[in-house]
Amino acid sequence: MKDYFKYFFTILFSALFTVIVCFPAAASEARAHGFPNAAYSGEGDPEFYGPLLAAAFAEESGEEEVSRPRRRHRHMETQVPEGIPDPLEPLNRVFFEFNDRLYFWLLKPVSRGYEKVVPWEIRTCTRNFFRNLLFPVRAVNCLLQGKIDGFGNELLRFVINTTAGFGGLADPASEINIMPSDEDLGQTLGTAGVGHGIFIMWPVLGPSSARDTVGMAGDAFLSVLSYYPDELKYKFAIRGLDRVNDTSFRIGDYESLKDAAFDPYSAVRDAYFQIRERKVKE
Repeated sequence: MKDYFKYFFTILFSALFTVIVCFPAAASEARAHGFPNAAYSGEGDPEFYGPLLAAAFAEESGEEEVSRPRRRHRHMETQVPEGIPDPLEPLNRVFFEFNDRLYFWLLKPVSRGYEKVVPWEIRTCTRNFFRNLLFPVRAVNCLLQGKIDGFGNELLRFVINTTAGFGGLADPASEINIMPSDEDLGQTLGTAGVGHGIFIMWPVLGPSSARDTVGMAGDAFLSVLSYYPDELKYKFAIRGLDRVNDTSFRIGDYESLKDAAFDPYSAVRDAYFQIRERKVKE
């Protein structure tokens, strides 16, 4: 186990060094989008929810494109998806705006700079490593949902990728068509008949629901990163590395969603609802 985490910290420190090196590029990217001197405008440069939608909700193996709401005329009312109450909409919109600016002003430029200086192969190894660490979350939820085949696949993937994949840096299991199940406690609760509850837009974390928030907290108990390392600053550094690395693969996803809709907040809420509904039914 100690050797396994040595791989992790090797990636971590390499990535932190990379972020320091790429900071000038990140700063240049931020200035290009009007921060801090120009007034903010998401128009023409859409992107923060690549990680908050695509990364958080799209299947990691690559899933079908979510049907996006068509652009609506200003006199038309935005549609609220049936079954996802939004009584906190005024507050949610405030947090949406915060996340939107955080994406354009910080996460996107840093991720772009990171992408420019870190080779694709290293970023892929880093993504594989983090996915491998989430094996307990996927495996346990497969069991809870009665998906024995999915549990077997997850167990087999973990053994293969941890050994033949050099501690999870590579993904040889996918090469022989043993794919991840992409299950979580929110989906498990959904299959048990628990409804979404209300829609919640969390600062930094992005779109969620009452049910999925409970699920997210439950999944944290199964995550290795909740227990190691012990120091909070290292936990934040690791989470930051994971987010930046994952975002570097998804730049453009949020922009496309935002450009296609008159009301980006409603579009994100609708897309979240559609994705989670589909995942529960699968």
